[in-house]
Amino acid sequence: MQKLTGIAASSGVAIAKAFVHEEPDMTIELREIQDPTSEVQRLDDALAKSKEELSVIKDKTEKELGPDKAEIFAAHLLVLSDPELVDAVKTKITDDKQNAEYAMNEVSSMFITMFENMDNEYMKERAADIRDVSKRVLGHLLGLEVQSLATISEETVIIAEDLTPSDTAQLNPVFIKGFATDIGGRTSHSAIMSRSLEIPAVVGTKEVTKQIQTGMTVIVDGLDGAVIIEPSQEEIAAYTKKRDDFAKQKAEWAKLVNEQTTTKDGQHVELAANIGTPKDLEGVINNGAEGIGLYRTEFLYMGRTELPSEEEQFQAYKEVVERMEGKPVVIRTLDIGGDKELPYLNLPKEMNHF
Repeated sequence: MQKLTGIAASSGVAIAKAFVHEEPDMTIELREIQDPTSEVQRLDDALAKSKEELSVIKDKTEKELGPDKAEIFAAHLLVLSDPELVDAVKTKITDDKQNAEYAMNEVSSMFITMFENMDNEYMKERAADIRDVSKRVLGHLLGLEVQSLATISEETVIIAEDLTPSDTAQLNPVFIKGFATDIGGRTSHSAIMSRSLEIPAVVGTKEVTKQIQTGMTVIVDGLDGAVIIEPSQEEIAAYTKKRDDFAKQKAEWAKLVNEQTTTKDGQHVELAANIGTPKDLEGVINNGAEGIGLYRTEFLYMGRTELPSEEEQFQAYKEVVERMEGKPVVIRTLDIGGDKELPYLNLPKEMNHF
């Protein structure tokens, strides 16, 4: 038995055989090209295929998890159309006579390094988004078959260096019982989506891919941030009880959703919910919230190419107010800038947005 520690990213306990998710070999060599026009067309074709795939993933995620969880893929689509990135790649092709995959890798690596060197943790983790988009485009340019996690059809714990948002969107909770990664944090999109899917997850273990091979029995403890490798029967029994106890606790919590929240001395404390879009209301209502304590209006503005119209905003706010049936709703004015930027809104740079 070996125990690794990491960051508890999604609550729960998973016990299953490991499946090590390996990235395809993307060794890229520089080639001097003779026909830049054809090479630019190769790039455009790869970008188009990537956009098509991401649109399918975005629609699937929106349908199954809600529009707020699909925003990341809308953002990925914007990256693929970002003239700063795309034009930089095309310049390397036309001016430096670089092959498309080499140029794409060079430019995306520059952006990834830029984000990784930022002080803000949220912005640091956005490097993973660019890596995800770049990997998809490079896969098409190199003609690689990228391993799909959607095809897994037996109970499994996924082990990976990292899971991109695209990877996480493919996870079927019926078969994927948990996952553990070398890198990542609680605010990464894969961690956020794992919580929505209720898949136990531990991230940031640093060496889980070095210690685990496909077929090993693994326990992912998403409650305490631990990964147990090849546990004994006694440990399996103990963690099975921990898993079942957590499930019972969740069931007990579910019974209390419509109970009024009061202190021991009988004082009522309002329990309100935070939401990002009207699609969040189902969970709010099902869990007995007494109101909306914060409606984060920035989600109406994110993952798109232009400002929402006044009518669109009105309808979004109207739906929330009506469905809350007279309960209080606090709508926050647009909170944007700093670590949340809109590509279509030019705001002055802040020296310190915190």
